[in-house]
Amino acid sequence: MTLAHNVFVRVTLRNGAYGIGEMAPFPEISGEDQAGSLRVFPLAAKVCLGQSVTHFRKVAKQLREVAWQTPAVRCGIETALLDALCRGMGIPLWGLWGGADVRRRETDVTLPIGPRDQVVDTARAWYARGFRIFKMKIGLEVDEDIRRIEAVCAACPHSKFVLDANEGFSLEQASECMKAMERLRLPVMLFEQPVAREDVEGFVALRRSGTIPLAADESVRSVEDARQLIERQAVDVLNLKITKCGVVESMDIAGMARASGLRLMIGGMVESRVAMGCSWSLVLGLGGFEFLDLDMPLLLAGDPVQGGYAYEGPVLQLWGGSGLGMELREEASSVIVVE
Repeated sequence: MTLAHNVFVRVTLRNGAYGIGEMAPFPEISGEDQAGSLRVFPLAAKVCLGQSVTHFRKVAKQLREVAWQTPAVRCGIETALLDALCRGMGIPLWGLWGGADVRRRETDVTLPIGPRDQVVDTARAWYARGFRIFKMKIGLEVDEDIRRIEAVCAACPHSKFVLDANEGFSLEQASECMKAMERLRLPVMLFEQPVAREDVEGFVALRRSGTIPLAADESVRSVEDARQLIERQAVDVLNLKITKCGVVESMDIAGMARASGLRLMIGGMVESRVAMGCSWSLVLGLGGFEFLDLDMPLLLAGDPVQGGYAYEGPVLQLWGGSGLGMELREEASSVIVVE
């Protein structure tokens, strides 16, 4: 993807408080694109009119009923509602959820699949900026994947790795990759989505045979998905993304994971600091997130907002403003008004 077709949402409450959100549809995950999001948005937005923002869980349930196939729409509206609520209350968004773990945290940075020398050069550039956790995309060819990981490991001492296959392997290939990583003692923290979304039994078999923790991403897009993975003891970690589940449903999945003893990761799609700021707020407010994959704004050509949280190298900073603490830099080029 070279261009993000995202949509910003603004919600204004009767008391004048307002909030912003972001719809960041990602067809490869949910089948949702910008055109589909915009078709559903007016219907979803009308669900919110006249309702109390303090009843955001009730509103989120109604949004899921009308926009269950478009989670990016739910994410954008829910983020804007929660931002508006917190601005009206004069508290940061993470404060709404209790501020369970309010501290600066380190994110990984993503290395895409590419020629080995090119990936190593990219890794060295991020390493020079202080990054020590690399999320490496793999899943095309096991031997080349392993050689690429070894090359980055050699070029960037004391680094750790999250390996993300994005459903690219068969069970046999994933098992081969796992065994190679164990044999070479590569510093791998997680093996993310090694097999197809629906291959829960593949996860189960791989987890029983290997020692590297497994994380589900594409396989967990709803509370129902999370419940199935938990019941089958298929994974060690759930990767939550508000754009694929909505904000409130992501909160519910996080609660299920903690209650079941699973570890938590949080990531994002191709999102600006608006959606990512909401995810960062969940980390600060709910607590319990061990793995952070919140690097996407660093990979974008521009930043459409000002204010809010910031990055210092790989470290996400706190902010002092209410809500997300952000403002859009420019007026929208086109507007859909629902009132």
